[in-house]
Amino acid sequence: MDLSLFYFANDSGGAEADRYRLLLEGARFADENGFAAVWTPERHFHPFGGTYPNPSVTSAAIAATTERVKIRAGSVVAPLHHALRIAEEWSVVDNISRGRVGVSFASGWHAVDFALNPAAFTNRRTEMYERIEQVRALWRGESIEVTDGAGSQVKVRSYPPPVQTDLPIWVASVGDVETFRSAGRIGAGLLTHLLGQTPEQLAHKIAEYRKAAADAGWPGHVVVMVHTYLGEDTDSVRELVRPSLSDYMRSSLGLILASDLSTGDLEPDEIDMLVERAFEHYFDNVGLLGSVDKGEQVVARLAELGVDEIACLIDFGLPTDEVMTGLTYLKRLQDACGADARDQRPT
Repeated sequence: MDLSLFYFANDSGGAEADRYRLLLEGARFADENGFAAVWTPERHFHPFGGTYPNPSVTSAAIAATTERVKIRAGSVVAPLHHALRIAEEWSVVDNISRGRVGVSFASGWHAVDFALNPAAFTNRRTEMYERIEQVRALWRGESIEVTDGAGSQVKVRSYPPPVQTDLPIWVASVGDVETFRSAGRIGAGLLTHLLGQTPEQLAHKIAEYRKAAADAGWPGHVVVMVHTYLGEDTDSVRELVRPSLSDYMRSSLGLILASDLSTGDLEPDEIDMLVERAFEHYFDNVGLLGSVDKGEQVVARLAELGVDEIACLIDFGLPTDEVMTGLTYLKRLQDACGADARDQRPT
C-alpha cells in the first residue's frame, strides 16, 4: 500500500500570514520520507477548499521545493478549462519537477463553480472525457483544431513540451459505477473516497473498474482519499481531532445543503446531530485516525477492498505543528506496512 498526502483545507476565508506553510512543509516531509505523492485540488468560490483554486499553481510550488515525490492534481475540473490551458500549465510543472506530475480529472458537480464556463455544466461528464483525450494528444506533441479570434479553424499544439512522454491520469468519482468502468476503459487510474459510499459498495465498484481495466490491457490503479491523523493512542487522538474534524464536516455539509433544496432547511441542532454522528462513524470506521496499530487495521481493510494507494487528507483544521507531529506517526505506519514510493502510475 502506497501512502500519499492530500490537501483540501477548510479555510476561514480571512487573512492569514502563512497560509501555505503546511502544504510546503508537508510536501518536503513526504519527499524526504518516501511517500508516494502530494495531491492538491481545484476548488472555487467557497471557504471549503477555497485555498486551492488552481492545482497547477500549488503543484509548481511543490515541484520547486522537492526532488522525488510525485506531484498530482486531485482534481482538475476539466469542463471549466480549455484543454490547451490544462496541457500548457501541467507541462510547465512537469518540466519544473523533471517529470513527476500526474493529473486526476473531475467533471465537477457544483453549479456555482461553472461561473467560469456556464455552457459546460449540462454536459460536464461528456466534456470531461473530451478534455482528457485532447490533453493526452497535446501531451504527446500532437495538434488539435480550434477556432481562433478571427473565427478561422486552425491547428495548434501546446508548449513547452513535457518531460514525460505520457501524462499519468486518474478520474475522480464517488457515485456512479459507470464512471469507475469508464476510467478503466480509457486507461486511467481512479481517485475516490468513502464519504457517501459503504466499503461494500466501493468494493463492488472497484471490481467493476478492474474488469474494465483488464479488458483495456492494464491492471488499473485505485487511490482512496481518507482523513488522517495518527498519534500515540486512539482516545487522545479522538479528542484532539474532534473539534477541527467536526468543523470540517460541518463546512462540507453546509456546501452540500446549499446546493440541495430538499435538505436546505435543516435547523442548526439537526445539523449538529448529523455532524456528531458523522464524526463518530468516520473516526471509528473510515478515517485513518488514532494509533498506528489502528492505522494498520484501516490499511488492511482498504487493501482488501482493492485499494492501491491511500491519499491521506491531513489539513482539516489542526494547527500546522500538530499536523507535522502526526506525520511522524504516519511515517511509522508506512514503515510498518512496508510501503515505499513505488512508481505505479497509470499510462
